[in-house]
Amino acid sequence: MKDSARLTPGSNLITRRQVLKMAAAAGATLASAPFTPAFAQTRSVSLVLPWVVNGSNYWPIVGKAKGFFKSRGIDLSVSRGNGSVASAQAVGNKQFDFGVVFFGGTLVNAARGLPLQAMATVGYDALMGNIVLADSPIQAPKDFEGKRVGIVATSAEAPYWPAFAAKTGIDLNTVTRQQLDARMIERALMEKQVDAITAIGSSSLPVLSSLNVETRFIPWAKSGVGLYAAQIIALRDTINADPGLCQAMVDGILESVLYTLKNPEESLEILYKDQPEIALAKGGKDNARISQGLAQATMLADEAVNNGLGYSDIGKVADMIKLASQAGALPADGKLPVAEELVSNRFAGKIKLAADDLALIRGNVAPYLKMIGA
Repeated sequence: MKDSARLTPGSNLITRRQVLKMAAAAGATLASAPFTPAFAQTRSVSLVLPWVVNGSNYWPIVGKAKGFFKSRGIDLSVSRGNGSVASAQAVGNKQFDFGVVFFGGTLVNAARGLPLQAMATVGYDALMGNIVLADSPIQAPKDFEGKRVGIVATSAEAPYWPAFAAKTGIDLNTVTRQQLDARMIERALMEKQVDAITAIGSSSLPVLSSLNVETRFIPWAKSGVGLYAAQIIALRDTINADPGLCQAMVDGILESVLYTLKNPEESLEILYKDQPEIALAKGGKDNARISQGLAQATMLADEAVNNGLGYSDIGKVADMIKLASQAGALPADGKLPVAEELVSNRFAGKIKLAADDLALIRGNVAPYLKMIGA
């Protein structure tokens, strides 16, 4: 799979009026926003994704194609990652300037001592949960007792399964925990080798749906076991030394996100052009469409609707840090990060969702909200 692509941007400065026109064209309102920086000389900037380019994370690719970064004087290169923990570590080690990774990956690395900070939140639910077949007798958490649950021990959600059980009163002594390989977990459910699996919904649900397997998702977030999903991260040294670049990156990414929310089908066509192997693979387009829809369904949290795209609830972040610590998801010898240092709203909340846009987007994501039990 192609790891990166480059544009050859121009170097013309843009005026504030042009920035506002561009935002209006995207259906956004820039409320109390500073001038979006543009640079006298084009700057090469690198960004790493949490995983391979797919429907859940490709909005920077769309922004490149639509010129959202070029207009800000940024020549953006986008590379695939190998999981959020590894991608966050790569940013912390200065292999990339910025990253788009799940909160859990940033949190683990911050606990290890890497001075990372999330500048904006894109997805507000990592979609940790259980997946069962549509006709499964498992309807409520207590129904897991006496059943076989498939788990990938190294998966992002695995440490939080006991926390969900504790919150909902499941006696794990009565549950058979079956260790599975990540490449086989969906098949194990399809073939009824297990009664349920633990999963990140945006990863496993598209696989099963593209194979025409009808399922139900049991979200842990409804029981208070949830983490933020994708966030835009950088080293604190980068943020302190170059806030103009950080603002431009956050604005460019969030404008890209907004465009995909409003134009999901056109955005997918940009993805297929950039990553043609997705369109050629069996079920590839279905997988991409569902991945996109599920990711977008997590973007309309109250934080974003009430305060603008990218805004994070620092109180919730503090609760997530506590949850991760209690779940044993952080290094035993690590330092517990402070919420206000780990996540900032300095660059977020500039792009507001207009009422008409919000109604359109909610209509677009309605089928996917149903898929995740929201």
